[in-house]
Order: sequence, then structure tokens, then C-alpha cells
Amino acid sequence: MSETDASVQVELDSGKRVKVKTANLLLRFAKPEPAALLAAAQAQAADIDLEMAWEFAPEGEFGFADLARDYFSASAGPEQQAAMLFRLFEAPHYFRRAGKGQFKKAPEEIVKAALLAIERRAQQAAMIEAWAAELAAGRCPAPVREQLYRILFKPDKNGPEYKAVVAATQRAQKAPLDLLLAAGAIDSPYQFHWRRFLFDSFPKGTGFPALAAPAIKDELPLAPVQAFSIDDSQTTEIDDALSVNGLGTGEIIFGVHIAAPALAIAPDSPIDKVARERLSTVYMPGRKLTMLPDAVVQAYTLIEGRDCPAVSVYFRFDEATLALNGAETRIERVPIAANLRHDQLDEVVTESALTGDSVAAYPFAPELAFCFRLARHLKAQREVVRGKPENFNRPDYNFRLDGNDGEPDGDETVRISERKRGAPLDLIVSEAMILANCHWGGFIAEHGVPGIYRSQASMAPGIKVRMGTKPAPHAGMGVPQYTWATSPLRRYVDLVNQWQIIAAARHGRTAALVAPFKPKDAMLFSVISQFDAAYTAYNDFQRAIERFWTLRWLQQNSIAELDGVALKDGLVRADTLPLVFKALGCEALPRNAHVRVRITGIDLLTLDLHANLASRLDDAPAAQAADEAGDDDEAAAAAPLALAIDLGDAQAPEGDTPPAVPAG
Repeated sequence: MSETDASVQVELDSGKRVKVKTANLLLRFAKPEPAALLAAAQAQAADIDLEMAWEFAPEGEFGFADLARDYFSASAGPEQQAAMLFRLFEAPHYFRRAGKGQFKKAPEEIVKAALLAIERRAQQAAMIEAWAAELAAGRCPAPVREQLYRILFKPDKNGPEYKAVVAATQRAQKAPLDLLLAAGAIDSPYQFHWRRFLFDSFPKGTGFPALAAPAIKDELPLAPVQAFSIDDSQTTEIDDALSVNGLGTGEIIFGVHIAAPALAIAPDSPIDKVARERLSTVYMPGRKLTMLPDAVVQAYTLIEGRDCPAVSVYFRFDEATLALNGAETRIERVPIAANLRHDQLDEVVTESALTGDSVAAYPFAPELAFCFRLARHLKAQREVVRGKPENFNRPDYNFRLDGNDGEPDGDETVRISERKRGAPLDLIVSEAMILANCHWGGFIAEHGVPGIYRSQASMAPGIKVRMGTKPAPHAGMGVPQYTWATSPLRRYVDLVNQWQIIAAARHGRTAALVAPFKPKDAMLFSVISQFDAAYTAYNDFQRAIERFWTLRWLQQNSIAELDGVALKDGLVRADTLPLVFKALGCEALPRNAHVRVRITGIDLLTLDLHANLASRLDDAPAAQAADEAGDDDEAAAAAPLALAIDLGDAQAPEGDTPPAVPAG
């Protein structure tokens, strides 16, 4: 509209006038109208042959108008000049920008490499489109099937398999898991959860290398006891046994005997490396993955009828008062007289039988009676320190699968039975193990030997149990220090601590010089970190797969309604099943209100239970629970499975990776 030496005034299509520096002008023209020029230029730009333009272009820097005159004709006008400008901007692989309106040819080898990359991207885009079409049509391409768990949980969001699933999900208007199930990528809900766990925790498979159990070469004295273990019938890794001597003499010798693989397995040996990689046995209904090969376990397990190498601790108690008079750790061979089984004895070994209020015949009756008396005494002492009693008001649950003698496939009939926590045999074993673990934690500390401890600073909400290398109080258990040392066949931390206990027992005050792990040993901290991560993952999977079987039980028994208690935020805990879920209509109910809910849907892939409030079963306002520390864990257990798929990725520009937003 007007011009000076330094600037011009231009009018936009909107009618607005703006001031532009002369140095920023690229093209001057009188006609056609700007909008018409831009439309015509963009149409012509699409027809410009980039390879030919690259050939015509001079070797040095050049302006777009000069190249337009070389390419079209010497009289190339504003439309053709603008067309060339657009085309040059679109082709950085052919032409590099050298300033305002100035360009320079890219070297020939760069052009060839760029063209190959463009071709590869085009082929990949076509492949993604083909895979997406197959998935939407109900067929799963092999590359997607092979990458299934990576796509869903640890995706490369620029990978073609991931992009195909996102595109197909949007095209079919289905949830990702529903799409993949319909396409045959998921064989069954059970296999989906099982293989997902293997992908996360056992990417190399679950098999063991060929390893022989090294023999225990130490000449060990034979203990003058007849020990017995207490486990479930399915237990093959029998780590612990008990003995009672001196009944009726005024002083009882109470022995806790722990299998001693640490006498044979050396740190950094091949078997140790296997145990350190697995870190723990994994338990689930119908199967388990042991930390050690079965042949190794059987070499050291406390099986009845054998004199088994063990690390023992003997506690001397006054028979009348149960006052502790002393303790001694020994490394020895222990005669295992019997492997007692919970499921065979729980109905017989009752509190009334153990206290003499009723009569029942079972092995080691006098010894078990003393063990029960001692267990109640030890528990009461811990509760004084805790400041409140331990309440076992929720049962444990046993899962049994019928219909398949091999590995489960998800179609078995599931049976779920309650097992009351704190049952006499449970109490006997748990208190004996707490006593031994507490004692050994202090024992190695007194000898200057580091170990792996579990501690809890207080029982205030949000204060979690931590693992460390120095003894500290465990408020939740009411003990001055606590180790894990009584399950060395099942947990790697226990095996590590057993090495340290053996060193302290053998070498006394010089143990710190010869123990496998020295104070401030970096390996101990590494074991803690690795164990914590693995143990959490294993427990999460165990809870998830038990939730799967609980939902299958509901389906198999055609359960339409459940009774339970309200928690927070609409959560409900079932009365007679290990199940927490959200129920619509329960959001405003007070905590512990007793309700009946109607089941409206079950999703075995996401492990989600859909339910609505049917009725409230109690009229009075429910009392607020004193301990809500587990609410967050309950909420996490009830949350449906989360996927790492972002359905917005389909709209992302090439090369962009938007932040992950988990989607169920």
C-alpha cells in the first residue's frame, strides 16, 4: 500500500494493514489478488519435479526466484516464483535453507540417503495400514502377536506394531484388549496374565540351567532332638522345623531349625547366581516358580526321616514363667521326625485341644501344647511394644484348581476356602520364626556382621516397612530388630543372612573379617534394591492371578450378588472372598457399612468387576475404622489393569512421542 526505504505497509485479506521490514520481503507483485496467487502457486508447486529442480539448481547459494526462472522460463511470474518457494520449503532433503529466500543444493549422497529413508517410511506406513486393516478385520499379523506384551505395557511408540494397534483400535472403535482378543492375539484371559508376568519378570523363560546341588562337606554334630515341621501339603521347600526338649524339668529347650543351603552354596557360585537372579519363589494357584531348581531344594529341604544339616537356635525358657534364660546358635545335623501338614491337622489341632479343654490325638501333642502356650506369650509381649493387639479379623484364602493335572490353562474349576488367620498352628510357626529372626538380627549385629534387616519407624499411616543393612526397631511387629533368615530355600535375602549368621556362629568376634559381606558392602545394597523390586512384582502378580481365579469362581458359580463392607470412594470388600471392587451407589456410604451389591459385569482381561449397590444391610451408621493404613493398597488392588497405550498417538506428528497416559 505504501513503501519507505526501510519498510512497507501491506494489507491482508482480512483488511488489516501491517508494517513489514523491507528486508523481510520475498516477493513483490501487483496481481493477481494474494489469495488467488497463493492458491495457484500451491497447485503448481505439487507439479514441480524435485529431482529436475535439483539438477537445474546452481552449486552455490541461489534465490527461489532465480531457480523458478531456470526451471519454468525466463519470464516466470509471481505465481511460478511462489510455487518454487513452496516446493523448496517442502524438500529439505534436496535443498537447504541459506537465508531469507536463499537456498543451497544438498550433496548428492545426502539426497540419496534421504530418498531411501522416505521410501522406507512410505513402506512402513503402508505396512502399518495393512496391519491395522487386518486387526480391524479380526486377524492378528504375526509381528503384532510377537510384540503383544511390549506393545501393551512397554511400547516403543514409534514402532510400527504399536502404531498399527492404535490405528486399528480407533478404526474399529474397540478397546485395545477387546480388539486384540477378537483378532486372536490373546489366546485366553489366563494365558494373557501369565505371559504378561513372564514378559515382565522372566523374559529369558522359567527353566533352570543344568545344576547339581553341591554337597555339604562339613562334619556336623547330630542334634539330640526330634524335630517336626509344620507346612501345607503342597510345600516342597521345607525351610524350618521346631523341637521341644525338657518338658517337666523346669527349663524348656525350644529349638528353631532352619535348612542350611548356605553351608554348600557359595556366593557367586553358579547356583547363587541363579538364586540372585530369581530372588524369591513365586506362588500362585495351581503352580509355583521356585527360586532354586527342585533337585537343589530336595538336597537341603528338611524332609522327614533324614538327619538334615541346619542352622539352629536354641532358646532356654523357664517352664513356669516362660522367662527367656538364654539362646545359642549351632550348626548341626537335625533329625526330622515328621513333616506335619496344616490341611491335615488344622481341624484337629485346635485351641481347646492345645490348652487341654478337649482331647484329640495327634503327633507331638505335648510339644505343640507348649509351643502354643509360648506363642501366645510371645505375641502378648510384642503387643505390649506395639501398643495395640494384632487383630486377624480377615481370613486367608486357599485356592484349589480341579480338572487339570498339569499347568493351569484358565478353564479349571476353582475352589476357594477360608483359612482363619492366627489359627493355632499358624501362630506357633509365625511366633517361632519372629523369635528366631529377631534374635539372629541382634546376634550378627553384636558380632559386627552386617545383614539385611526389615524395619518400620512407627505404625502411623503411610509409614512403610523398609529394608536396610543396620538393625532398627520394627514397630509393626513390636521387636527391636528383625531380619529375614528362616526361609533360605525360598527367599534370597534369607540365604544372604544365613551366610552372615554362619560366619558369626563359627568365628565369633572375628566374624566381620571373614563374613561374605562386609560392613557397607555395595553388594548388600544391590541385593536389597533388586529383591525389593522383584518381591513387589511377584506379590502384585500373585494378587492379580488370585483376583482372576476369584472372578472365575463368580462366573462358574453364577453368582449375581455379593455381600460386603464399604470402604472409601465407593470401594467394597467382599465378606467371603479375597475381592475388593468399586460399586456404583456406594460412594457416599460410611466406612464399614454392610451392603449387598448386584454384579453387572466381569472382565477377565482387565480384572474388573462391575457392580451396583442393591441394598444396605445395616441400618445404624457404621463406625469409622481406626486403621485405614491399607486403604491405598485396597484401592490399587481394585483398579483395573492399566495399559501403556495412548490412543492420541495416531494423531501425533511423525517422530513425536506424546506422554504416556495409561488406558484400560
